[in-house]
Amino acid sequence: MKHTISFWLEAARASFLSVMLMPVLLGALGAFAWNGVFEPLWFIITLIGAFSAHLFSNMVNDLWDYRNGVDTKAQDTANDVSTNSGMLTEGRVSEKTFALVTWMFLALALLCGIILSITKGWPLLMLAAAGGMLAYFYVAPPFKFGYRGKGYGEVAILLSFGVLPVMGSYYVQTGFFDPRAFFLSLPIGILTTMVLYNHHFLHWRADRDSGKNTLVVVLGEKKGLLLSKAFTLLAMLTIPLGILVGALPWYALIAVISAWPLIKAYTALGDTNPSESYGPLMGASIKSTVLCGFFLALSLLLQGIFKLLLN
Repeated sequence: MKHTISFWLEAARASFLSVMLMPVLLGALGAFAWNGVFEPLWFIITLIGAFSAHLFSNMVNDLWDYRNGVDTKAQDTANDVSTNSGMLTEGRVSEKTFALVTWMFLALALLCGIILSITKGWPLLMLAAAGGMLAYFYVAPPFKFGYRGKGYGEVAILLSFGVLPVMGSYYVQTGFFDPRAFFLSLPIGILTTMVLYNHHFLHWRADRDSGKNTLVVVLGEKKGLLLSKAFTLLAMLTIPLGILVGALPWYALIAVISAWPLIKAYTALGDTNPSESYGPLMGASIKSTVLCGFFLALSLLLQGIFKLLLN
């Protein structure tokens, strides 16, 4: 294949892998903090599988948005900012080759899921299959969750980038599920959902004109921005909730400062804004997600270390 590894990492938008690293890390650190277990080998296999699934999700999104004419419309719409990789719309790779590599990433993710399910338990294969179907049908017919504008897409992202990877990673380490893992997944899951949600502001007009009814399209710019702020508040409220149910130690409250990049970005926006004005909000979403994940992971790591020292 004439294209280099770096080319395909760019095509799959691998620079955003941090939003998948955090939930997998949190699930494993939950097992360490609550149960005193951590198996590095199985964590690495889990991470490889999760990363492959994320890259598949990015590429299948580009593939079907291209087939549905959404990405081409975004490039042709004045004042809108295109957020796809540009590989297909710019003719840098054929659709056939792009699709082949897309399915290769899915195959690698499923291989990791099969290995983990054989060694750690069949529920992991069910989680992997659920994540794969949510990623595919987010943009692919007949469901096209992300095109319906009823919040289905946001729920799919919350599950795929929050609940499933956190609970799955925890299960890999322990061999069972724990309700605390669900509550642990909420802050990082909601913030990751916001990364996707906020990027729709960059090209919502093109989405509207091409029939992609995202929540931003359905609500309109002003109400859509209000919902974005509500998501931020909800994500921060799930941190003390996690503490109340025993999923996080009290000092995990420091993670609420991760909202600051988003708050700062909101203050620079009015009710209506040029599409390019939402670039900083998109960046702030990623920064807040990574910061929140870091502080939550650090708090769980410290909790596990403190338990080991006291025992």
